[in-house]
Amino acid sequence: MSGIHHRFSPGQRVLHWLIAICIIAMLFIGVGMVSTITPIHLALISLHKPLGIAILVLALIRLVLRVRHGAPALPADLPEPMKLAAHLSHLAFYLLMIGMPLIGWGMLSAAGYPIVLFGGVHLPAILPQSDGLHALLWDAHFYLAFAFFALILLHVAAALFHALVRRDGVFDTMAPGPTHD
Repeated sequence: MSGIHHRFSPGQRVLHWLIAICIIAMLFIGVGMVSTITPIHLALISLHKPLGIAILVLALIRLVLRVRHGAPALPADLPEPMKLAAHLSHLAFYLLMIGMPLIGWGMLSAAGYPIVLFGGVHLPAILPQSDGLHALLWDAHFYLAFAFFALILLHVAAALFHALVRRDGVFDTMAPGPTHD
């Protein structure tokens, strides 16, 4: 691989894997929330809200680190459409990691629901109360979650492709632990 550095910084790698765990948990919690009306529904909601805000904060920190440290260069022999797909998918990830929690926060604000984090901390409303706005944001949050899941599947497939088929070092740039350079 070419470029000044061959791996993401340790902070970037830690945040990548921490956020990945949070997002996978969030997807399962979200599916559970919309598929049940049993008492566990409220418990899942009480997990979903603070986890969403945690993802927002972690994603913003990750974005700052990305701007500060950059990213390793993609292999020179990687076809241009794959390079474009990599760049666009990372942009989509940042938009979703930041946008989904903000849409959720706005949706709850528009519904007049409190956003309670752990320890009883309440977040302020970021939008005025509006049934129409709530419905619009609920739909956006719901359908973007499916897009997020599809993007995750593509990301995992691409990572496995780079690790097992191309063996071009792209997977190692974000892999935890030491590399085999």
